[in-house]
Amino acid sequence: MDLKSLNPFGRSSALARTGDADPFASLQREIDRLFGDFARDWKLPAALGGGTGFLSPKVNVAETEKGLELTAELPGIDQKDIDLDLADGVLTLKAEHRSEKEETDEKKHYHVVERSTGSYLRRFAVPFEPDQDKVEASFDKGVLKVFVPRSAAAAKQSKKIAIS
Repeated sequence: MDLKSLNPFGRSSALARTGDADPFASLQREIDRLFGDFARDWKLPAALGGGTGFLSPKVNVAETEKGLELTAELPGIDQKDIDLDLADGVLTLKAEHRSEKEETDEKKHYHVVERSTGSYLRRFAVPFEPDQDKVEASFDKGVLKVFVPRSAAAAKQSKKIAIS
């Protein structure tokens, strides 16, 4: 089998270049290089140091016997800019981040206004029938905590099945 014929665009064989005997390792390097070239000019999201774009806060979701516990880190976001919704077994978290920084110096004659914005939308499927009237949420020091309890009616509906 001629490995050179499998190389895209007539490149010299990766096996010959590296002396690697594993063709899968060479294939992995070529795929990594291809995706690296492809995404090189993409801008980073605002939360990762880029200009503007999507926020990507850290979220932890845990299912317990009592219900679903969600913790989201939302630094720099005001409580009024957070929207939580529970409908049809889906918990939706939306957040908007707006920041404006203004600097002036009359001696140097400059005026700078910098703005950054970002939005965040995340949906979580609730794997049980929730008790919508008892959902609790709190926001303190940039950390959002949400608790979605299980419905008492859904817990009573379970039935033990005897095995014969």
